[in-house]
Amino acid sequence: MVSAPGGLMSQTGNMDFETVIGLEVHLQLKTQTKIFCGCRNVFGSEANANVCPVCLGLPGSLPVLNRQVLLDGIKVGLALNCDINRFVKFDRKNYYYPDLPKGYQISQYDFPIAKKGWLEFPCEGRSKRVGITRAHLEEDAGKLIHDDRLNCTLVDYNRTGTPLVEIVSEPDMHSPQEAYDYLTALKLTLSYLNVSDCDMEKGSLRCDANVSIRPVGQTKLGTKAELKNMNSFSAVKRAVEHEVERQTRLVLSGGQVVQETLLWDDAQSITVPMRSKEDAHDYRYFPEPDLVPFTLTAAEVESVQIGLPELPSAKLGRIRQSYGINEYDATILIQDRSLADFFEDCARLYSDYKNICNWINVAVLKEIRSRKVGLADLPLKPETLAALIQRVDDGTISNLVGKDILSGLVDSGKSVDTVIAEQGLAQISDDAALEKVLDEVIAANPKTVAEVKAGKTAAMGFFVGQAMKKMQGKANPKKLNEMLTRRFQNG
Repeated sequence: MVSAPGGLMSQTGNMDFETVIGLEVHLQLKTQTKIFCGCRNVFGSEANANVCPVCLGLPGSLPVLNRQVLLDGIKVGLALNCDINRFVKFDRKNYYYPDLPKGYQISQYDFPIAKKGWLEFPCEGRSKRVGITRAHLEEDAGKLIHDDRLNCTLVDYNRTGTPLVEIVSEPDMHSPQEAYDYLTALKLTLSYLNVSDCDMEKGSLRCDANVSIRPVGQTKLGTKAELKNMNSFSAVKRAVEHEVERQTRLVLSGGQVVQETLLWDDAQSITVPMRSKEDAHDYRYFPEPDLVPFTLTAAEVESVQIGLPELPSAKLGRIRQSYGINEYDATILIQDRSLADFFEDCARLYSDYKNICNWINVAVLKEIRSRKVGLADLPLKPETLAALIQRVDDGTISNLVGKDILSGLVDSGKSVDTVIAEQGLAQISDDAALEKVLDEVIAANPKTVAEVKAGKTAAMGFFVGQAMKKMQGKANPKKLNEMLTRRFQNG
């Protein structure tokens, strides 16, 4: 079996199939408290430390909607080009599971906070638009902890009641790569909103994939399988690839795809049946009687719209146009909103935008990765980086020295000029001193002189290296090259 562009699955002598993928993403919001109670919304606390009668579902307790959750939900919807439902209603989604103490989940069914949106992103050299069916607010369930040593399962209810936005896409993706690129673009957009840390390792961003196949040319959707337990975007891609192959083999052998939920085993690269897939009627949705429906005003929605930040696609276009940065470099910058802002702060201080971009995308990112921190945790001021780049550009120090002292500048907090002076790092550009060193290295290497005169101009790099070595790396390499060129051109 061969995978063709666009998600078409082919097998010689048999029919061709089209892959159809829809994704459900659960985004955990980082509000200070949970969605319907005053318990702290934090990760990593001692088990069952952040619970109360409301999130434990004790008799007589009543939920109260966290207003910030509502505003964050509107923000997510607007960023995904959705229509905002001004009529706000919550519903009970009924099912039993040990990590759901009430026996139901408070969610939104027929009136989600946002609907009918879209997300556009680059994919395989073209622009791809995926529709957003809905984005709704709901509470999270708890966490089951399987203890093999004690041969039992424990329940931690700290996560119970944490606020979620579930973002449901249309089945508009037709290859694992499209699903991967959609998730990457979605995560980037959500990170710009500052409503979640989007950390998959903490469970702040979770994804389920609905996968089906159908004969090419057919419009009716095939029977879908839902994939769960994927802890990275690359795992989603691998799981979808496996499921498409499984369904194709099954159909071609005369079998039928069953609607079910499958768990992805990343270690073995296989899916494992979990349960039959439920439909909406299985959950017996009905309006949540403890939360009164209400209506948002147009002014409230407009206020959130006005407060939206510049989103990644818009920032990419503006940075490219305003600073003349190529698409590759600008794309690296916008992967982190704080990094793009840092670039613009530096650009206000020094006008060599391309050079600033190069330093940030290479040297600064290297510091961030080696220290395993975010830019916000790196004590590097735009003024310091701009001054460092300027000292390299004006020849005060070499590019190599500049890269070497960047880490020290971050740690010390000293000015660039202070560090250069204290460590005696300024380049030697004095003509007499450089000519003297060149005289010495040329006299000591007559064979290399002959090679240069014979046309092997690359050998001049040897003289530059020897001169730099003699002057302990402080010679100005640009001036050395200019002097050598003049010498050999004049015979």
